[in-house]
Amino acid sequence: MSDCIFCKLANGEIPTEFLFEDDNVVAFRDTNPQAPVHVLVVPKAHYDNFVDGVPAETLASMEAAVRAVTERCGIAESGFRCIMNTGAAAGQTVMHLHMHVLGGCDLGEGLLPA
Repeated sequence: MSDCIFCKLANGEIPTEFLFEDDNVVAFRDTNPQAPVHVLVVPKAHYDNFVDGVPAETLASMEAAVRAVTERCGIAESGFRCIMNTGAAAGQTVMHLHMHVLGGCDLGEGLLPA
């Protein structure tokens, strides 16, 4: 999608530092962090949300990105939260599939980023 901010970030049209990249996904820090570690895992191809026919290879890449990012950011052992919102009623504000990876503090109830 030509006007999708996550497509532009994932494909390098808007510069950002990738913490992880493979053929299917990238991971980068959220510009409005809700925790000390707040990373977004974003497919390079556009999918509106989790139930938009996402190929198994992309989902596997998302899992690999979470593993790599949590190790790199030092939260693999202490614990972290992964969130994928689907649709506006669930809080999804960018209609491009993405996963929030949050950690680095006690993640009590009420922390639900869009």
